[in-house]
Amino acid sequence: MSPADPRAGSELTPPPDIRLIVEHAERLAAGFLTLVRRRLRARYPNGAESQPFLYDEVDRAAIDAVVIAPHYEANGERFVYLRSAVRPPVSLRDAARSPIAEPDARGLWELVAGLVEVSEQHPAGPAEAAARELEEELGFQLPAARFAPLGPPTYPAPGVIAERHFFFHVEVDPAARRAPSLDGSALEAEAAIARVPLSQALAACRAGRIEDAKTELGLRRLAEHFERSERS
Repeated sequence: MSPADPRAGSELTPPPDIRLIVEHAERLAAGFLTLVRRRLRARYPNGAESQPFLYDEVDRAAIDAVVIAPHYEANGERFVYLRSAVRPPVSLRDAARSPIAEPDARGLWELVAGLVEVSEQHPAGPAEAAARELEEELGFQLPAARFAPLGPPTYPAPGVIAERHFFFHVEVDPAARRAPSLDGSALEAEAAIARVPLSQALAACRAGRIEDAKTELGLRRLAEHFERSERS
């Protein structure tokens, strides 16, 4: 455990119960996110066309994101770092609209992730974004060249936004970790950091204690990466 961050733990306990207070709410057509409403018509292979229909999507300047799996080996076992996250749509989700009971506390455990900024929208940009996000969220300072792709990019919510996720993994030295610089966001403050065996993290996915889809995908890809390495 790094002495720079006393909240770093070695067990995947429930994330900090950070609640959100809504002082005002309204629907906006533009801001950090932009609502794009299009009138569309579908043309089929036989040449027939549908009636016109409206379709809404969300857009933003920093359209893509990176997902990073930081890992290391200790005593013959592979460990990964996870970070707690507060996601307002999840924290403020209306339980009355859910078909099944939901926990009252809705913090998430996630792999490190963040947006690819506009200045990083070039071929080397995703790896640069990964290096920046790893330092901001975990406190590891590593060059972008150290980050290896972890499978191809994916579309996490193609019915709503054209965002792609770029997956990376990187080996880290726990002794080299410093206090994360963070990005100044209120949602990043007071987060918990856990370093757990990869096998335990995958078990948490199966048990529903890790509910973030990109995190489960990244963890499974990381496990497959090491399984292939052992076979070769």
